[in-house]
Amino acid sequence: MSDLDRQIEQLKKCEPLKESEVKALCLKAMEILVEESNVQRVDAPVTICGDIHGQFYDMKELFKVGGDCPKTNYLFLGDFVDRGFYSVETFLLLLALKVRYPDRITLIRGNHESRQITQVYGFYDECLRKYGSVNVWRYCTDIFDYLSKNGVPTEFSSGGCTGCPTNDSCLLSNNGLSCDVHHPIEDHVVQCLSALIENKVFSVHGGLSPAISTLDQIRTIDRKQEVPHDGAMCDLLWSDPEDIVDGWGLSPRGAGFLFGGSVVTSFTHSNNIDYICRAHQLVMEGYKWMFRNQIVTVWSAPNYCYRCGNVAAILELDENLNKQFRVFDAAPQCNSNYPMQCVIGSWNMGPPSFICQDSRGSGSCKRRLLHLDCM
Repeated sequence: MSDLDRQIEQLKKCEPLKESEVKALCLKAMEILVEESNVQRVDAPVTICGDIHGQFYDMKELFKVGGDCPKTNYLFLGDFVDRGFYSVETFLLLLALKVRYPDRITLIRGNHESRQITQVYGFYDECLRKYGSVNVWRYCTDIFDYLSKNGVPTEFSSGGCTGCPTNDSCLLSNNGLSCDVHHPIEDHVVQCLSALIENKVFSVHGGLSPAISTLDQIRTIDRKQEVPHDGAMCDLLWSDPEDIVDGWGLSPRGAGFLFGGSVVTSFTHSNNIDYICRAHQLVMEGYKWMFRNQIVTVWSAPNYCYRCGNVAAILELDENLNKQFRVFDAAPQCNSNYPMQCVIGSWNMGPPSFICQDSRGSGSCKRRLLHLDCM
C-alpha cells in the first residue's frame, strides 16, 4: 500500500495526518490544481455535492449513498470547512482523494475557502487545537490562494510570499519552488471558481454577478487572492437567487447580490446552458429548484450545525445528463464520535463586520454578515 493510500484509509477513520504529511499532501495537490481552469470542464456521469462544512461523518453517509471515489465521479461545490467538528479531516480526505484520483473528483471554491472567514467560523481554531500551531491552516489556505495556472506565483521565488500571515511559513517558498521550476507565469489563479458539465450544466458555489454575462468572462478572473469584498469573484461565491427580486438586489449577507429569474434566464440563454447548479444556502429538503427549473440549490450537510434538522441531498447526472436526487439523513450520533464541546466556539459569537465597497453606488457600506446564513 502506498503512503497516499494509507493516508486515505487513515483519514476515512477520521484520524488526522501528521503535520509533515499534510504539508507534503498539499504540495502534491498544488501540482494538480494549478492545471485547472476558472471554469473547469467536467464529464458526465457525475455526482454533484453541496456544502459539507466539516461534518465528517455526514460526508461518510454521502459516500455510502453516492458510492466511493473513484467508482463515482464527484463534483463538490465548496464550503468544505467551518462550523462542523471535523473540518481538518473532511478537507484533507477530499484533498487526498483529489491527489489519488485527479480525474474523478473536482473541488471548486466556496466562500468559506477564505482566510478571513475560516478565522471566524472554526477551521483556524480547529487546526490550532489539533496541531498546536497554525501551520496546517496555512498549508491548506495556500491551496486556496497561491496557485498559478501555468506555474507558481512569482512572489514565492524571492523566498517569501507577501500574502501569507507570516512569510517564513509559506508552503511553497519553504520548499524551494519558484516560477522557473514550472512554466512561464501568465495567469495567477487558485482553486476552481466553477465547473461546466458537458457544456450544459454550469456549477458554482454561490451564484451570478452583474459583472459577468458570459463564461469567458469568468475564465479571465485573476483568482490569486483572498476572496475580495466585492466584484465578480466575490459574487460567484456569495450571491443567492431570490423569488421576490426582479433583476439584481442587495444581499443581506453583506457580500454578493440577490438575483431574480430574469437574470438566470439571460445567463443560461447567452451561454447555451440548460441550467445552473449551486450550493451555499441551507435547504431543508436537501435541494430546491427555482425559476422554472433554471437553477437548483443542492445542500449536502444534513442536520446542519448539528441542530437545524434538515435532510441533505446529492444530484446524480448520468451520461445523458438525466437527473436523480438522492436524499439522506445525518449519520447516527452514536456512530459519529462527536466531541462533547463544540470545536467552533464562534457559534456563540456575533457575526463579523464585513467592510465592502458598494459597487452599486458611490462610497462604501458597512454591513453585517448573517450568522447562520453565512454558508
